[in-house]
Amino acid sequence: MSALSALEDALENRWEALRTRLSGREPAELADALRRECDSHAVVGRAGRVMVPNAYDVELAGPVHEELNRHGDRVGQALTDRLARHAARHGYEWAGPLAVHVRRSAEVPDGRFRVASSVMPHVSADAFQRVGRPGPV
Repeated sequence: MSALSALEDALENRWEALRTRLSGREPAELADALRRECDSHAVVGRAGRVMVPNAYDVELAGPVHEELNRHGDRVGQALTDRLARHAARHGYEWAGPLAVHVRRSAEVPDGRFRVASSVMPHVSADAFQRVGRPGPV
């Protein structure tokens, strides 16, 4: 099964590299960096469950951020979708709701990016049920 996953990843990377060259959109290196960050922080728990962080921060240099912002909020969602597919292929379980946040950073060298992950606490089902209902007065 891992050989099939590796082949699928290789094909996806080739397609993404071609798409990037043709359209000038999201760099394939950014998606690769997110996958590496996810893989490098995977933790095997009981019964072979593999948990991975659920919050990813992508810091971009100013010009890169401006270029990607021309595509609107789709970039963050596209990165989130790709990371979710990657995790599903590897049988990873998220430590909570998955989120990829893309932001500008003055600390990142021009033309580059930085990726970091963390575990965002779970939001309980009770909290979702309370949303929209008036609290005690």
